[in-house]
Amino acid sequence: MQTQEILRILRLPELGDLGQFFRSLSATTLDSGGARRSVIGSGPQLLTHYYDDARTMYQVFRRGLSISGNGPCLGFRKPNQPYQWLSYQEVADRAEFLGSGLLQHNCKACTDQFIGVFAQNRPEWIIAELACYTYSMVVVPLYDTLGPGAIRYIINTADISTVIVDKPQKAVLLLEHVERKETPGLKLIILMDPFEEALKERGQKCGVVIKSMQAVEDCGQENHHAPVPPQPDDLSIVCFTSGTTGNPKGAMLTHGNVVADFSGFLKVTESQWAPTCADVHISYLPLAHMFERMVQSVVYCHGGRVGFFQGDIRLLSDDMKALCPTIFPVVPRLLNRMYDKIFSQANTPLKRWLLEFAAKRKQAEVRSGIIRNDSIWDELFFNKIQASLGGCVRMIVTGAAPASPTVLGFLRAALGCQVYEGYGQTECTAGCTFTTPGDWTSGHVGAPLPCNHIKLVDVEELNYWACKGEGEICVRGPNVFKGYLKDPDRTKEALDSDGWLHTGDIGKWLPAGTLKVIDRKKHIFKLAQGEYVAPEKIENIYIRSQPVAQIYVHGDSLKAFLVGIVVPDPEVMPSWAQKRGIEGTYADLCTSKDLKKAILEDMVRLGKESGLHSFEQVKAIHIHSDMFSVQNGLLTPTLKAKRPELREYFKKQIEELYSISM
Repeated sequence: MQTQEILRILRLPELGDLGQFFRSLSATTLDSGGARRSVIGSGPQLLTHYYDDARTMYQVFRRGLSISGNGPCLGFRKPNQPYQWLSYQEVADRAEFLGSGLLQHNCKACTDQFIGVFAQNRPEWIIAELACYTYSMVVVPLYDTLGPGAIRYIINTADISTVIVDKPQKAVLLLEHVERKETPGLKLIILMDPFEEALKERGQKCGVVIKSMQAVEDCGQENHHAPVPPQPDDLSIVCFTSGTTGNPKGAMLTHGNVVADFSGFLKVTESQWAPTCADVHISYLPLAHMFERMVQSVVYCHGGRVGFFQGDIRLLSDDMKALCPTIFPVVPRLLNRMYDKIFSQANTPLKRWLLEFAAKRKQAEVRSGIIRNDSIWDELFFNKIQASLGGCVRMIVTGAAPASPTVLGFLRAALGCQVYEGYGQTECTAGCTFTTPGDWTSGHVGAPLPCNHIKLVDVEELNYWACKGEGEICVRGPNVFKGYLKDPDRTKEALDSDGWLHTGDIGKWLPAGTLKVIDRKKHIFKLAQGEYVAPEKIENIYIRSQPVAQIYVHGDSLKAFLVGIVVPDPEVMPSWAQKRGIEGTYADLCTSKDLKKAILEDMVRLGKESGLHSFEQVKAIHIHSDMFSVQNGLLTPTLKAKRPELREYFKKQIEELYSISM
């Protein structure tokens, strides 16, 4: 019997209509308290785990070791060389040796023992993490973009006596804190890379022992301790979020939190995608953040491989071609760059028309539930794009910030693989909503994961009401954190007495049961006339302007209108300007009054199309030629704008914009 005949008998839609069929279903069900939960799952019980033998992160790795048949686990490469691999057993053995070595250096096998890890993504990061889990210790990631003050704060708040670092420069940074008597509790620094004897001597002078990671592993091998595995309710990691103001907050996440979160992801995607030992993940997003760690957990649980980039984001494409990953986690900024680069290469009206035509044909297939990379359009247009990612990608997951529906729709078609979008934050481990397979529409962040409920609550000051399907997004479930380390006040702000996490984001339920993030409760200010303004909402509209790579919208309660700082896209803006008769180098164009006027007009046009009120539109902009970045302190490590820093950095330009426009 043919498939179409079976579908007819079952009165199900034909294959070409499956996309529409899935979109017609509600992705959520409502409980008596107004909260929504996923329709995927078994009954009203929230999902806590996917596999009975993988309820802690220690068990997750042991499961991967078992089912991989001791296959390759962690990969790394040197310039112009193929990837080299450590097997699952090698990783497990080194983790036990390192953990045993830590115990020989006055660390305890318990959840009160916090171990700092201060390194870029590399195999030793995972070995250090697994060493902690093997002996019920707790990982505390550190990262230099937090700033020296924040690192000092974390070491003291978490009572960290041992930090594992990658490079001698980071050891020097930590020693400087000790020498200034700012971190008196730090006693041991373990280095992944080679270091000079002088560094060890400097440490001795201020009471800090400096050892190589290999020496600690050797010590552990000679003095082996039996593993002391953790329980699901035990703390696994304290993930300090940089935030945009004040000291970082240490989100306390248990083994059960992490397992519940990635189990929700597995449950949602099981009908379309089953991870196997053959899967390969490219690791370049910071391991200090839960998004990357959650995706990696899925890979380890199924015996897959994780290959690390060389450490230079400019070489990521080269690493991907060498690795050929099947799983590619991204952030929207990277998707935007891919999209802009593709269209910048279509440098004639005919080429652009053909590219858009091919994309529309494939987007029609995606809307019908057909995802493939072997169509005539792939052969003519998209195979080169797919090859630039290694040619084997079968799943892309995006999160951390809103993705443009235009960009997401195009790349779903062009890349010929499943592209999922999720929403969440560190406090709910990583994600709390996720794209439902079969619904490949854009403009929303999917439905609740089976591991949590979501409800919207009134935000009176912004006129959002839950009875209208709008309000602050609140999350409750086994993936929600236990609170902030030694910070009861901020814990109380985030978690209410019923265990609901208040995210600070404003959401709206769509007819299919999916959630759309429409606003932000924080970063809201009043203009002089008393109107409330949410700058991030406005920025998400303006960023769709072709020549705009980054934008910061600024307002003041003493001023009557908004102004903006715009960073043009160096790859797209010159050709965009040329079409409007504006010539010059990128540097010249950034000072051009004609270009400034053209960009402002395009932004205002997009604002009108998106329904912005006149008071929400910027009245003047300054063009800045250098990107906001983590390195220059204007973005958080998760690439969110650091608004106080931006306001201070552009203080002079903002004052000029207001004085000129008055």
